[in-house]
Amino acid sequence: MSVEKSLLGKDTNYPTEYQPDILFPISREQARESYNRINHIRQGKDWWHVFEISWLNAHGIPQVAIGRLTLPASSPNLIESKSLKLYFNSMNFTKFSSKEAFIATVEKDLSAAAEAEVTIDLFDANDLDIAQPEGICIDALMPERLENHPDSSLLKLDDSNEDVEVQLYSHLLRSNCPVTGQPDWGTVFIRFKGKKPCYRSLLAYIISYRQHNGFHEQCVEQMFADIWQNLSPKKLMVYATYTRRGGLDINPCRVSDITWMPRPIRLARQ
Repeated sequence: MSVEKSLLGKDTNYPTEYQPDILFPISREQARESYNRINHIRQGKDWWHVFEISWLNAHGIPQVAIGRLTLPASSPNLIESKSLKLYFNSMNFTKFSSKEAFIATVEKDLSAAAEAEVTIDLFDANDLDIAQPEGICIDALMPERLENHPDSSLLKLDDSNEDVEVQLYSHLLRSNCPVTGQPDWGTVFIRFKGKKPCYRSLLAYIISYRQHNGFHEQCVEQMFADIWQNLSPKKLMVYATYTRRGGLDINPCRVSDITWMPRPIRLARQ
C-alpha cells in the first residue's frame, strides 16, 4: 500500500475494540530500487520496542508489558508505525485467556501484515535493561566537508591502507519522517572489516542525513548500500537504534554475514 493512504500524520480516533485490520503494510521494494542488486540489503532484522502494551486477562484485570518485535529484513512489507500503535491500543480492553494467547494473536496478525514470520517477546515493565554502546565513538572528530542530504561521495578510505576489523558508532544520526516531517534521532553502529575507512568521512556521511526524508529501515539500508559500494568492505554491519516516538522505537540492522548479527539492545536515549 502507498504510505499516503496510511493514518500517519492524520487525526485519528483510538480504537477500543480489537482491530487487526488497522495494521498498514508498506512494501519495501520501491525504496530498494536504487540498491536492489545488493543482496545483503535483505539480510538482517528490524527490532521494535513497544512500550504501550496492555490487555485484559481472563478475569478482566489489565496486564502490561514491554514488547520486542522482530521482523526479518527479507519480509515483503514493513508495518507503518502509527497503525502498529493503534493496533496495540485496540487490544487494551480485550480479554485473553493467557499471555501465550495474546502473543499468538499478535504474531499471527503482524505476520499476515508483513507477509513473513514476525515474533514478539514480552518483558516485565522493569526487565528491559539499558545497554552501553560498544565500539569507538567518532562524534568528536572534525569532518572535512558537511552536507545536509545523504552524499556517498563523502565516504573515503584511510590513507594508511591498513586492514582492520572495527566497530564505530555515532549518536549524531538524525533524519525526518517522510510523511510528517518530524525529526527522528538515533545512534548508528557500523562494524567494518576491510581496508580502514576514514573515520571522519564516515561521520560526515552520517551527519548528511540530517534533512533526509526516509523511514528508519530505508535510512539504514541506504547507509549499508553506500558503504558497501564505496568502501568495498569484506564484511559489514549497519545497526541503528532510534529514539522512541509514539510509544515505539525502531531498530533496523543489516549485515553482509549472518554471523555478524548483534543482539538487540536498548540505549539510554530510547
